[in-house]
Amino acid sequence: MPFGIDIGRVLGQYMGANAGQQSPRVEQDFDDVASNSPHEHLREGVSEAFRSDQTPPFGNMVAQMFSQGDTGQRTGMVNHLLSALGPGAIASVLGSGAGGGPLSGLLNRARGQQQVQLTPEEAQQLSPDEVQALASHAEKENPGIIDHMSNFYAHNPTLMKALGGAALAIALGKMAQRK
Repeated sequence: MPFGIDIGRVLGQYMGANAGQQSPRVEQDFDDVASNSPHEHLREGVSEAFRSDQTPPFGNMVAQMFSQGDTGQRTGMVNHLLSALGPGAIASVLGSGAGGGPLSGLLNRARGQQQVQLTPEEAQQLSPDEVQALASHAEKENPGIIDHMSNFYAHNPTLMKALGGAALAIALGKMAQRK
């Protein structure tokens, strides 16, 4: 954040704002606030954006960020989702036609294991549609996945910009309430 910018003033613009009341500088404001705020505040803002009725469903947003992520981010996203699911839930996702390729191999590795992780190579083979199905299923199986994923995105805030101004304004609004 450039010297002299008051984070309280920046957040004040978003106090009580909804998705339709966003500043033309929302991406820059989000960058400034994210780089100068406690991790917990950012996590809560991201979680609020995921739960808002003014943003797309959770699975859609995760898929959108997956499509914008680099290999490490994609691998982290998918493995965070998988950590919320047990082998039975993974099998359910695969049974719904959402899986194939890396997810099919995952089911065989999942048998008898508590936690399964995809390799970066496997994560790169997934499509955003497969990740959307996985995220939507994870949310149904474990609603706490939203907070779990919010923590991941708070560590990778640049991915949030893939969601656009409405989600960023909601996140900043929640952070403004916290401040």
